[in-house]
Amino acid sequence: MKRIAEDDSMNLNELALARCEQLIDRATQLHIAVLRDETGARIIDCGVHVPGGLEAGIGLAEVCMAGLGRVDLVPGNSDVWPGPAVAVRTDQPAAACMASQYAGWQIAGEKFFAMGSGPMRAVRGREPLIEEIGRKESADAVIGILEAGKLPHEDVCHHVAQECGVAAENLTLMVAPTASLAGSIQVVARSVETALHKLHEVGFNIQRVRSGFGVAPLPPVAADDLAGIGRTNDAVMYGGDVTLWVTGDDDSLREFGPQIPSSASPDHGQPFAEIFARYDRDFYKIDPMLFSPARVVLNNVETGTSLQFGEINSQVIHESFTS
Repeated sequence: MKRIAEDDSMNLNELALARCEQLIDRATQLHIAVLRDETGARIIDCGVHVPGGLEAGIGLAEVCMAGLGRVDLVPGNSDVWPGPAVAVRTDQPAAACMASQYAGWQIAGEKFFAMGSGPMRAVRGREPLIEEIGRKESADAVIGILEAGKLPHEDVCHHVAQECGVAAENLTLMVAPTASLAGSIQVVARSVETALHKLHEVGFNIQRVRSGFGVAPLPPVAADDLAGIGRTNDAVMYGGDVTLWVTGDDDSLREFGPQIPSSASPDHGQPFAEIFARYDRDFYKIDPMLFSPARVVLNNVETGTSLQFGEINSQVIHESFTS
């Protein structure tokens, strides 16, 4: 069976902006706010000074995937955590998850810090990941998502626009804190993305991944962003259940499969907040192999083989979500 390549002609920013405009048209209903700062940049507040909500979170997550993925709230597994779970699916996994959704851009300004994701990264093109997967693109207007507890200042908007080579008035930034309903949803919607990124990091050719589906429990909104980071990471690392449809040989799946789940990391086993504290709240001291789903199923569409790696850890989920 021949692998059908992803469509390299798709402009991720155009697709994401089209999805964003649908949200803007319903801004009042979605409890989001559309602002223009003095640089002319368009800022969409999804939870900093406005309530945001479930639909805002779903839209935010889909924009983050450049409109190439679908996000839903589905009934969760009550044995893991009562309440809804965030389900995500895509038939364009490399483009949606790696070229767009992955939070690969640290954006800092005066008293401001955010993890930047979204298709603006593909225009900036300075991450090795973008070059490695061949998804650098050009666009006259770009859009990004900021995981931040405050709205960006003018200096931040100017910097981002400059890095992307566009006028500030052609920049759109969607912002939500981790400790918000919309922000929680968009982070937990990264279950497939974390599996793809782990596969890429261990040397697996992610172009072999044809489609992806993932589900992870939606945690209670935390009291602050630090606690929110802990809960949303735990949702994926201990409750994330991902299925990938892949091509190629089975032997390589058996080789790489055990490296995908979060349990492959020696840091696995405690709530993320405790791990974070142990490393003096420095993300870069934490084993990067920790950031992946709890369980991954690889379905080979060419051989019919199905392989499962890792397992859900409901005990850590309960400890994290109730602390």
